[in-house]
Amino acid sequence: MLKRAIILVICFLAPRFCCCEVYVHAAASLTDVLKEIGQIFESQSGEKVLFNFGSSSLLARQIEEGAPGDIFFSADEEKMNQLEQKNLIRKETRKSILSNTLVIVVPSDSLERFQSILDLLHVQGNIAVAEPRSVPAGIYAREYLSKVGLWSRLVDRIVPTDNVRAALSAVEAGNASAGIVYKTDAVLSRQIRIAFEVPADQGPAISYSVAILKDSTETAFYQFLLSDQASRIFRKYQFLVRARF
Repeated sequence: MLKRAIILVICFLAPRFCCCEVYVHAAASLTDVLKEIGQIFESQSGEKVLFNFGSSSLLARQIEEGAPGDIFFSADEEKMNQLEQKNLIRKETRKSILSNTLVIVVPSDSLERFQSILDLLHVQGNIAVAEPRSVPAGIYAREYLSKVGLWSRLVDRIVPTDNVRAALSAVEAGNASAGIVYKTDAVLSRQIRIAFEVPADQGPAISYSVAILKDSTETAFYQFLLSDQASRIFRKYQFLVRARF
């Protein structure tokens, strides 16, 4: 782990002197699926893929401040818009390729039962949500709760976290009675259960967008992300793959 961390730091600070070929800034909710896709790509191409996972807002800010890299994979369109407006991505490579679903999660031993989203009002304790002012998962959660008239009634019990994985971890650790996360994160945990799934046609328009950064000449891993092989892996992790992108 220490050796990999040292390589990651070297690649991040001085990629032109590093043996790694591709450096990807990607939303935290993509962690598991991109690690698998990256391993397959490496085995087929012989090239190295290194990831910087975090909230899309944090990653966009890092790129704006000059962090080197090849690809940005955002969990929303707004963060990609910010980079495009500042001419920090290759506009012609921008593609919206995935969607997701919001779910309410509770600890696996919780007695909470949901018939509708209104049952969230009866949950005793705090509700973990990714930072609702800046992190895509939190923005989507706030947007949905506002739409159904619950945000103002729950806001005092909302506990903001750094990203969607942190919101999930808060529920797993018992630090929150419930959480609002992506379905793709929830299905990976055995310590929680999904109490309610927001119907796709009623929830926010969740869109994951990918693009090559302005100064990068990388194309191979980007094209692999758009391939049928990658699409099958995204679906395995229960992401919704857009028919055309």
